[in-house]
Amino acid sequence: MPLSPDPSNDPLTRARRLRRDMTQPERALWRELRDLRRLGLKFRRQVPFDPYVVDFYEPARRLAIELDGESHVGRFEYDDARQKWLESQGLHVLRLANDDVVKDVGAVVEAILAYRERMV
Repeated sequence: MPLSPDPSNDPLTRARRLRRDMTQPERALWRELRDLRRLGLKFRRQVPFDPYVVDFYEPARRLAIELDGESHVGRFEYDDARQKWLESQGLHVLRLANDDVVKDVGAVVEAILAYRERMV
């Protein structure tokens, strides 16, 4: 009998779990990004791009925002390959540090908006 695929490896399943179990920096940034709806910007969180899931995504500019924290220590090669794959799919990837979100989430939002405007 063939083995069934592990459902925890499914990008949609992972995305749902990651939405439910967001880190403190992810929660803080998500609150701010949701407020940008008043400006017409619609960010989504934990969006699957098979085989990966990006932390935040703004479809109008195909902007993926990735927060890097402790889980990324020692994973440069993996993160680099992942970013290259996402870029090959037409996404613009902005990597930010969790520490920056914790220290000054407002400055991080301003940096995201500035980056987004330069993408025109």
